[in-house]
Amino acid sequence: MFKNLRWTIVLLLFLVYMINYLDRVALSLTVPLIEKDLLLNAEQFGLIFGSFFFGYALFNFIGGLATDKFGPTLVMGIAVGMWSLFCGMTALATGFWSMLILRVLFGMAEGPICASANKAINGWFPKKQAATAMGLLSAGSPLGGAVAGPIIGYLALAFGWRPAFVIICSIGIIWMVIWFFVAADNPAKSKRVTEQERTLVDQLKQESPGSEEDLTLARHGLGYYLRQPIILVTAFAFFCYNYILFFFLSWFPAYLVQAHGLDIKSMSMTTTIPWIVGFVGLALGGWISDKIFNITGKLLLSRKIVLVVSLLAAAVCVALAGTVQGVGSAVTLMSVSIFFLYITGAIYWAIIQDVVHKSRVGGISGFIHLVGSISGIIGPIVTGFIVQHTGKFDSAFVLAGVVAALGAFLVLFVIKNPKPNNTPVSV
Repeated sequence: MFKNLRWTIVLLLFLVYMINYLDRVALSLTVPLIEKDLLLNAEQFGLIFGSFFFGYALFNFIGGLATDKFGPTLVMGIAVGMWSLFCGMTALATGFWSMLILRVLFGMAEGPICASANKAINGWFPKKQAATAMGLLSAGSPLGGAVAGPIIGYLALAFGWRPAFVIICSIGIIWMVIWFFVAADNPAKSKRVTEQERTLVDQLKQESPGSEEDLTLARHGLGYYLRQPIILVTAFAFFCYNYILFFFLSWFPAYLVQAHGLDIKSMSMTTTIPWIVGFVGLALGGWISDKIFNITGKLLLSRKIVLVVSLLAAAVCVALAGTVQGVGSAVTLMSVSIFFLYITGAIYWAIIQDVVHKSRVGGISGFIHLVGSISGIIGPIVTGFIVQHTGKFDSAFVLAGVVAALGAFLVLFVIKNPKPNNTPVSV
């Protein structure tokens, strides 16, 4: 049945988000082993973490444009295959420069993931279900982070850090084969749905209410959308979201080891807690927003409520997490912060579904992801610099909170309904 097929695609995207974070978190979990083996320090690792996002940010946008041109099925499949290979090649690193280059290439290959996923959902789901679908598939990210701790910790301790990267490479290759066998850009391009089922999705999309002043009625050029305040502020809010997320992803495991004296095994298990609560938050966030929309009938309001409240809560908790003494308090506060942060995770992409014509969903998704990924360059490098020169993490935690709070206030005061302009343009 068609309904089963579209949710099967969501399941596959959920799994690839898991694999994505399993691959990405592997490096941060093995920092103590790699530092000793390759003789790297905190400042060098800050540059390595940040280097990933040089390639990643650029290919967020390039990947989004490619998704609009070639479709999400092809772009996603190629991206997963390439990033899996570069992840496996991390095992070949011999020092700072080889690790740096591999992380740039790894980031380039991962760049198209969010734009491709958002484009796929746009092809298969009506607006009233888009945030729910994005929330469910995106929940694979924190779940991947949760299982990464025990899996990578065990593999690294049992076989060494190099074989761990080779093993997780194979998981992505297997997923790629299944994806190409099952997925399609939309029902019209799928050989696995009937004509009746294609008609069903057309009806769902026609019945789906849009925003109060809908920009999706006409095909606008990329430049038109990039001038809209709602797009620019959403992009900056995603930057703030990612600042906390990548700070946590890159440095929280090392913080537990250096500031609280945990060993690799204990650290690997402890880091699963924030990821698990983040999984719950991400799965709920889109559903909460869609429910508010169904109650109020105001699409933008339902997105703003979730963004403002959750970003502020995440900001307060992360700022406090670095100032407490006990490891239990630090992990609890970080977990609450990640929970609220991830509640917002599907909303950025839902806003794109709300106001962008389907022909530009990939490109605008890529642009917003590019802006967000810049925080992945800045955050880890700034944190590495702070730790290297102060020997402490507390001010880095506070800075992450301030950044997220700024994003919440901008969403509250700047985002408004876009002005209607339905004159079609071709470029």
